[in-house]
Amino acid sequence: MTQPGSAVVRRHVVVDASIEKAFSVFTDRFGDFKPREHSLLGAPIVETVFEPRVGGNIVDRAEDGSECRWARILAYDPPHRVVFSWDIGPTWQVEPDPALTSEVEVTFTAETADRTRVDLEHRNIDRHGPGWESLRDGVEHEEGWPLYLDRYTALFDKA
Repeated sequence: MTQPGSAVVRRHVVVDASIEKAFSVFTDRFGDFKPREHSLLGAPIVETVFEPRVGGNIVDRAEDGSECRWARILAYDPPHRVVFSWDIGPTWQVEPDPALTSEVEVTFTAETADRTRVDLEHRNIDRHGPGWESLRDGVEHEEGWPLYLDRYTALFDKA
């Protein structure tokens, strides 16, 4: 759990899959576990795309053709780790200034050939400036990263 006043949120899950599969499901199927109702767009989301390369983005695309690029891929090291920016500020709007964004690192560690630990660290949340605590509380809440990771692990039950 997060320490009071901390600008870091940490969560982890273990999935019954190889490290390669755990990584590819996280990046290739990000839109399958990201809740569609988690949107900054005015129209319903039809897809969320994780562009698998440094310099890529995480993009929500809506029915009306509008797009929201709400994260930038900062590190992409399959199958071990991925780091992306969190370009959504405390008012739940896209933050255009990279200096006022946080980052999310997801690491994948093989426990066995068919079991992988997935650690998520959302850090530097205080970079968002005034109100950063509400953003931290939001991503830490059961409807934040815990929901994403629960839905991610459920994808392996369907495999």
